[in-house]
Parts: sequence; structure tokens; C-alpha cells
Amino acid sequence: MKRFFHKPASVGYAPGTLVSVAREELRPLLLTVCEYGREQDAVERHVDTIADCLPFAPHADVTWLSVGGSHPVDVLEAIGKYLDIHPLALEDILDTSQRPKMEDFERYLFIELNMLLWDQDHAQVESEQVSLIMGDKYVITFQSCENGVFDSVRKRILEGKSRLTKQGADYLAYSLVDAIVDHYFVVLENLGDQIEFLEEELITHADPNTLQSIHELKRELIFLRKSVWPLREVIGALERGETPLFKETSLIYLRDVYDHTIQIIDTVETFRDMVSGMLDIYLSSISNRMNEVMKVLTIISTIFIPMSFFTGLYGMNFVNMPELQWQWGYFALLSFLGLTFIGMLVFFKHKKWF
Repeated sequence: MKRFFHKPASVGYAPGTLVSVAREELRPLLLTVCEYGREQDAVERHVDTIADCLPFAPHADVTWLSVGGSHPVDVLEAIGKYLDIHPLALEDILDTSQRPKMEDFERYLFIELNMLLWDQDHAQVESEQVSLIMGDKYVITFQSCENGVFDSVRKRILEGKSRLTKQGADYLAYSLVDAIVDHYFVVLENLGDQIEFLEEELITHADPNTLQSIHELKRELIFLRKSVWPLREVIGALERGETPLFKETSLIYLRDVYDHTIQIIDTVETFRDMVSGMLDIYLSSISNRMNEVMKVLTIISTIFIPMSFFTGLYGMNFVNMPELQWQWGYFALLSFLGLTFIGMLVFFKHKKWF
């Protein structure tokens, strides 16, 4: 249940209080600054302290500050003081259990998304919160670890041959959001492989371990759905052009991201229906297997009912029972019981009861 619910870090504190709560292992702080413009080649540099990159270079059209690792309070306070970021936004950056959302502070946008990754070792979905602050000429991203999702965006900037270097900060923000959304398809592909494997196992040799795998997969889909539906609201609000920070030239690309989000939601709902159907198939197969066992036991019991009757009849110790004095009476009774057994088998086979 820890993946589905976290107690807010600011419980008991005044709103906007920056409280660092380590929900995972502490990671070293990584600060990367990427500056580029229409008349300027892209320059990327790694800095040791936040003071080395603040203030941003005035000659750059766009500045991308990437804050990786654990987020110290002093770093957030320095960024918030320099850019006049609302304390509630800084508080949400520290608390990594936030629901995906978008807030417009007029001078800047605050966006929180869940970056989904596939853990191949444990065959489950892992989530990392990515916070994004976008202003007129800057974009700041906060994430716990460098997982390579943004590497393609960074590569396009440094090569200087893409549309990125000719657009503003809004297009960079779109590219980062698009990279996160596109990575959802990688997770869905792995989940699809899991479902296909379980379907084959369900048909060939279903056992209690199969039922456990179905329930685990169902939990993964619930966890994925919990991240995807709020994502649709965020992308929809951006795509509708409710903020002037996103120019009209970038809105058309956001519509494409919104279409991808709808496709992801449809795929998740399809997977949920398939897994629910697999659970019904498993329960039906167990019930059918039990019915087959009960049918065999019923046939055996039915065959031995008349045989038990005749053996019980001749087991009575009455004196006047003529058959007890016959020389071939014992063998005649055995033959009669054998014919009864064979006759009932032929009758059951004719009725196709087995």
C-alpha cells in the first residue's frame, strides 16, 4: 500500500513550510545548466552549487536547469528567492507523493508529473515524480535520479539541428512532457508482454501461482491508472491554451501529446478488462476441474450402489436363502456384478457423461 498512499510531509507544519522527508535513499545533488538561443550555440555545464548558475545568463534565449538527486532545502530556497517561486510550489517539489497537476502563477507555470519506469528485476512499475517550473525564458526540472528519459531532448539541443533551438521555453517544456508521456508506452509494452505470458500459462497449466501473478498484474494496472488519469487533466489544461506562457505555435504539439495520453488511457482500460477476464477464466477453469473430479467420483459411486446392494443382500444370515446352497452361487453373483459394472459403463458412455 506504500505505493498508493503516502502521508504528506507537511503534516503539522504551516502551509508552505519546506520539510525534507526522505522516502527513499539519499542521492547526491546533480546540477546541470543548458543554455541556448537562436543566435547562440547550446552550452551545457555541470555546476557544484546553486550559486554557480544563479542568476541565469542574460544573453541566452532559453535556460534549462536540471536539478537531480535529493533536493536540499537550501537549494529550493535559493531558487525560490531568485525567481520568486510560491512557497506552496516549493513544498510540493519536496513532497514526492503528489498527484500530477498544473498550476498557473501568471509569471510561471508549475507542473508535476509522474515518470513511469519498468523495473525488469521485480516486473513492476516504478514511479518517479518530476516537477517542472516554466517561465518566459527558463525551465527548471526536479527529479530524484537520472534515468535517461530526458537524454534525447538534451541531445537534440546540443546538436543544434532540431526545432528546439529555434523555439522558446514553452517548446522545451512541451518536449520534456512529451518525453515523459512517450515513456509510458515502454511500460505498456512490458505490461502487454506480462499479460500475454499469463494468458498462455492460464491455458496450459494454471495453478495458485498464476492467480497470484494475475492479482499482482491487476495492482500494477491500478497503480498505472492512478498516474494516467490526472496526466490527462494536466495535458488537457495546457492544450486548451489557458495560460499565455504557451504560444500558439506550441499548442498544436500539445494536442499531439493529449492524443497520446488518450491512447495510453484506452490501452490501460483494455489491459484492465483483459486481466479481469483472465481472473474469471481462472476461476472458471478451477470450477470445471472440480466438476470433472466430482463427475468421476459420482460415476464410481453410482456403479457401486447396485453392487453394494446385492453383496449386502447376500450378506444377511437368513437360513432360508436358496442361493446360499448353490454350488455355483458365488461365481454367478460375481458374474452378475461384473455384467452390472460393464453395463453401467456402456450406458454412461452412450449418454456421453464421460
